[in-house]
Amino acid sequence: MEPFKAARDFMLTHRTDYAMAYEAFRWPELGAFNWALDWFDGELARHAGGRLALRITGAGAVDLTFAELSERSSRVANGLRALGVRRGDRILLMLGNVAPLWETMLAAMKLGAVLVPATTLLTAADLGERVVRACVRFVVLAAADADKVAAGVTRIAVGGAPGCTDYADLLAADAAFAPDRATDADEPMLLYFTSGTTARPKLVLHSHRSYPVGSLSTMYWLGLLPGDLHLNVSSPGWAKHAWSCFFAPWNAGATVFIHNQPRFNARGLLDAIAAHRVTSLCAPPTVWRMLIQEDLAAWTMALREVTGAGEPLNPEVIERVKAAWGLTIRDGFGQTETTAQIGNPPGQPVKAGSMGRPLPGYRVRLLDLDDKDSEEGAVCLELDPPPAGLMRGYQGDDGGIQPVADSVYRTGDVANRDGDGYLTYVGRADDVFKASDYRISPFELESVLIEHPAIAEAAVVPAPDAMRLAVPKAFLALVAGTDPSREIAASIFAHIRARLAPYKRVRRIEFFELPKTISGKIRRVELRKLEEARTERAAAEYREEDFAA
Repeated sequence: MEPFKAARDFMLTHRTDYAMAYEAFRWPELGAFNWALDWFDGELARHAGGRLALRITGAGAVDLTFAELSERSSRVANGLRALGVRRGDRILLMLGNVAPLWETMLAAMKLGAVLVPATTLLTAADLGERVVRACVRFVVLAAADADKVAAGVTRIAVGGAPGCTDYADLLAADAAFAPDRATDADEPMLLYFTSGTTARPKLVLHSHRSYPVGSLSTMYWLGLLPGDLHLNVSSPGWAKHAWSCFFAPWNAGATVFIHNQPRFNARGLLDAIAAHRVTSLCAPPTVWRMLIQEDLAAWTMALREVTGAGEPLNPEVIERVKAAWGLTIRDGFGQTETTAQIGNPPGQPVKAGSMGRPLPGYRVRLLDLDDKDSEEGAVCLELDPPPAGLMRGYQGDDGGIQPVADSVYRTGDVANRDGDGYLTYVGRADDVFKASDYRISPFELESVLIEHPAIAEAAVVPAPDAMRLAVPKAFLALVAGTDPSREIAASIFAHIRARLAPYKRVRRIEFFELPKTISGKIRRVELRKLEEARTERAAAEYREEDFAA
């Protein structure tokens, strides 16, 4: 564990010295390593056992120290072992933000089992597919979801359910856990399904090295310190939950804070952040856009760090938060396949619209269509040596692993870089398009659109056009209480004309309920296909020429 601890301490020491951290940081060399046993039990529970590790408010409210979570997860590990769980077995975990989720994650790591996190929004059909594709043998889920999983797997239900083992029985097992053997750092640990924004979800395999050790870059970007109270607004089942509700805060020795709500309420969340004196907040752009609908200045906050991830943050959101709280939201970029690759760490200048610079441990190249280094191109990671946070590979439906075999790892995203090394997101490679031979970044246009007070969310795709080949079209979701109308459309086109050069103006808009993945990301691919298939103008569509006067 010592190389890991030294690397972690280096990151904390240089948390505001980006130049030193980036140049001098090296991923620790590890042979045998089990984060749950070596770091969580061996360091946090042993030396900071009385400190708060997890605080949940709202439904399932609980406070657990590092020592308590260490013991409870060891009991769960012994209980799972008694049910037949062995090293390498796949456990699908489908729970909300309740204590058994954290206990089960630690327990599975101690056993050397492979966790398959899943969102509670999955249907029975979704679950059936994932059980088969991920070769799942055990499922841990809420009692209310027990019927979603067909026979053929062992079910453990929190709260108990017919035909299931009661999770409470696992907690009755012995508190002393002994591993069957040492864990190699490269053994499989997590198997994630991607969100599937452009294609069928892939299976991403991570190891005991990639997410636990790789999350040092995430910890650095978030700016976490021991004793912080960190809130990450993210649903379980997605990689960002593991990033910021598990590995990054506990690498730092911070407390994970969760505020459960039956339905998201911005005022309720802001009340909880203020009342519990949360020091660090990370949220996706969708949540930030809902928060700024409130009078943020009305809350007195203890916040020191505010960050955003999941999709690029629009400058309008950043400015509204800064005006209210005097804090700058620091954007970051990563994927299910990696930890945080690019970001704005604490103490560094933040450039409007930029997602920051490569984080310590990651070497980023931008490659053009000829695979030449360029100031705008595909975002790629150097693999000599590969970053610790990179996945082991994609798992095929036959169970085989397809490792990253190229000289670089290609993220599938496009960015440009300025003279100071700051990277600005252009879009998914599949989303960028040409109109009148000009290259169009949907994200750039969407950022301008949501500055309009009536627009909550926007998605820009190409619309076929006889003269220009394609023109930018925006599908728009309006803020609550605003109804679509010709007057609203006219004001939006006026807004566009005042802010965008003619060659990249949005020429058509349509008021539309945006299709999203179950992780909340907009599926532009669906909108693009919809537009390509249309043979006549949509009823709710307005065009620039409608307002020529």
